[in-house]
Amino acid sequence: MAERSFKAEVEDLRLGAGETFTGEGILALTKALLENGVAYVGGYQGAPISHLMDVLADAQDLLGELGVRFEANANEAAAAAMLAASVHYPMRGAVTFKGSVGVNVASDALANLASSGVTGGALVIVGEDYGEGSSIMQERTHAFAMKSQFWLLDPRPNLPSIVQAVSDGFELSEVSNTPVMLMVRIRSCHVTGSFQTRDNQRPKLTVKDALSNPRSDFARVVLPPMSFAHEQDKVKNRWPAAEKFIRERALNERFGPSDSDFGIVVQGGMYNTLIRALQRLGLADIYGTSDVPIYVLNVTYPLISAEFLEFCAGKDHVLVIEEGQPEFIETQLGSFLYRAESAVKLHGKGLFPQAGEYTGAVMLEAVTGFLKTAAPAMLAAVVRAPNIDRPAIPDLSKTVPIRPPGFCTGCPERPIFAAMKLVEKELGKHQIAADIGCHLFASLPPFEIGGATMGYGLGPAANAAFDGGGERRPVAIIGDGGFWHNGLSSSFTNMAFNKSDGVAIVVDNFYSAATGGQDVMSSRADNATKATKNPISKALNGIGIDWVRQIDHTYDVKKMRDTIREALTTDAPGPKVIVASSECMLNKQRREKPLRAAAIKQGRRVDVPRFGIDEAVCTGDHACIRLSGCPSLSLKKLDDPLRDDPVASIDQSCVGCGNCGEVADAAVLCPSFYRADVVHNPSAFEMRLAGFRARAIGWLQRRRDAKRLVFGGAA
Repeated sequence: MAERSFKAEVEDLRLGAGETFTGEGILALTKALLENGVAYVGGYQGAPISHLMDVLADAQDLLGELGVRFEANANEAAAAAMLAASVHYPMRGAVTFKGSVGVNVASDALANLASSGVTGGALVIVGEDYGEGSSIMQERTHAFAMKSQFWLLDPRPNLPSIVQAVSDGFELSEVSNTPVMLMVRIRSCHVTGSFQTRDNQRPKLTVKDALSNPRSDFARVVLPPMSFAHEQDKVKNRWPAAEKFIRERALNERFGPSDSDFGIVVQGGMYNTLIRALQRLGLADIYGTSDVPIYVLNVTYPLISAEFLEFCAGKDHVLVIEEGQPEFIETQLGSFLYRAESAVKLHGKGLFPQAGEYTGAVMLEAVTGFLKTAAPAMLAAVVRAPNIDRPAIPDLSKTVPIRPPGFCTGCPERPIFAAMKLVEKELGKHQIAADIGCHLFASLPPFEIGGATMGYGLGPAANAAFDGGGERRPVAIIGDGGFWHNGLSSSFTNMAFNKSDGVAIVVDNFYSAATGGQDVMSSRADNATKATKNPISKALNGIGIDWVRQIDHTYDVKKMRDTIREALTTDAPGPKVIVASSECMLNKQRREKPLRAAAIKQGRRVDVPRFGIDEAVCTGDHACIRLSGCPSLSLKKLDDPLRDDPVASIDQSCVGCGNCGEVADAAVLCPSFYRADVVHNPSAFEMRLAGFRARAIGWLQRRRDAKRLVFGGAA
């Protein structure tokens, strides 16, 4: 089950001509695809476009009515390969995935697609995950667009611009026979707003129609000598056609006065941040009207030389706002000026940081620095205005503690790594490679397990160099999402083929949890449109891996510890794989909480487990916290003057998984954990029994207190 359902919101996708759509960017993108007659859609989930896949999945009834084919692909490469349908057929197709890691995975298919060219419009919607909120390495999609010659759109982050970019992208692709990348940043995906809708359009040629009339063209195949012709076609025909379309349709925009001796060039996706900075300087209003000339690059590749030089005419200084590095755009624009023998002074990196996210504060400082050089009189006038006064921002790094990411409360992966820590205490530290997924949090305290990630599904492959018969076996961690994405073919087939002696632990939490809880092949839930309930262990046996151990309750720390120890010490040849299965606690809570609440409301008896710590038994050494790391475990200061150290305590966020007690038992720690079941709607007998217990306990407590008074008085 996905972390969010869009069943209600997808009804807005049926809005017709002249109506107003109000919602967030992800839904607007989907509506735009339907309005532009898309024939097929695919993709792979990953922030910030995971919800786009969720919307499409929830809208399958509407897609079916329109004759649109939707597929949730196994990975980004499979998604990109779908666009092959637009090579020979005049069908509009769109796929979506996370950039730039998604582009990396899909690179083979994308490069071939760009070489052969397309007949129908082909759109790649890339979720650009750049900046301090990102979960990946800091790279840009721009480099790939340049390498393979994809036209790259980066629209202003508002719904009308995003919707228009989808329409422009399809048309640009068709007129230039080139696939187009539409880059949507985090803010674009989640921005809210409204736009005037059009009627949804059935594809002019559906996938079903295409199958009835197959086509092929040998000239489109990427083989010599056609591949040489493809390159010539790119520069002689496709590129000029794209430039002509971009200029005639005015895809790039200009704002502000036309006569000025300075101006600003900005990526479309950075427009809102720029306008906010100009507002704070008193040089723009809340509607975006600017006193500074702005050239907005809604198309960041290709750049149009004539258009840029027209903007620069009569100017002495131009600032280029290009987030990320290297400065591809600034370098190309500088080349345009050099070739035109222009005297315009180009500013960019230097005023702006070379790398990193351009936040509001960064933007304001850089724009202010530019205006000090380019328009000091204008800046001086607004600096005297009262709205420029702003308080100093304190350095919070000295007062706010660091909060690294970690496992959720009750996460079934936490006991796996607690067991691994216990094994390492016994056998020594091991070489451990990690993978992409929630389990990567184990590389942080308190576990500090796993120190390298080479890509989604490549955890076991990353240990190949260490699989040479050393003193200790290498260990790799991989999730079920990574297993089905790329791991089965690239990692485990590699282990089986090379007769690896290494150990791999597959963390199976029933979903692609890190990307939002989407189903995968081994998910236990029924899925009307996808094949689930395919065991990972069966797939491993199918490629010749015989030593496979299935654990269906990871919270059993003793069993996890013993199985990991067995894998590391057995004399059995070949790869050793442990499939550690327990349901993702977040998805479990999303599934069970509504059911539990409904049962309680109906008056049915419901048990809710909770765990606690006996303060009198707790020794205060906090080993349970170091071996568990559960967010619900904290410290509590006692009033007892004889006990200086705080004891462990469990707060109300506990979900009753029992891991803390299991760890304490397996590691032979103090027996201070206890379980208490909270009973909703108890029976009459349980109420009477609870009353009797309360009276008995009260009587025992009063007798104890009385004895204390007697002995205290005697003293």
